Amino acid sequence: MRENDMLEKEEIYSKVLRAGRRTYFFDVRATKADDYYITITESKKFTEEDGSFHFKKHKIYLYKEDFAAFEEILNDMTSYILNNKGEEVISERHQKDFKRDYVTESLENENTPKISSFTDIDFDDI
Repeated sequence: MRENDMLEKEEIYSKVLRAGRRTYFFDVRATKADDYYITITESKKFTEEDGSFHFKKHKIYLYKEDFAAFEEILNDMTSYILNNKGEEVISERHQKDFKRDYVTESLENENTPKISSFTDIDFDDI
């Protein structure tokens, strides 16, 4: 590998966020022209039945000219969620042993139409 290629891959500044099976890496990197950009990498651990594991990674490249719009939209989205749903985590789906509880109560009080039977339609009849 050439020396310039090594410099391009060098991390200038990094932070890590561990979130259950996911890990987020925030890295400042330098271009060949020595300008900075951010990479955000999501790494998720998957365990196979035999006990082995692998990671799937997804990466976003964020350049300076997009910082303001990105920050504005991210702040808007996070504020919307927190204002509408609060900060409490109500879903445990991200946990390995999560099992969905299905509603078994009667929905007779609902104003939904009742379907009493199924009609088989042959498209040749149409």
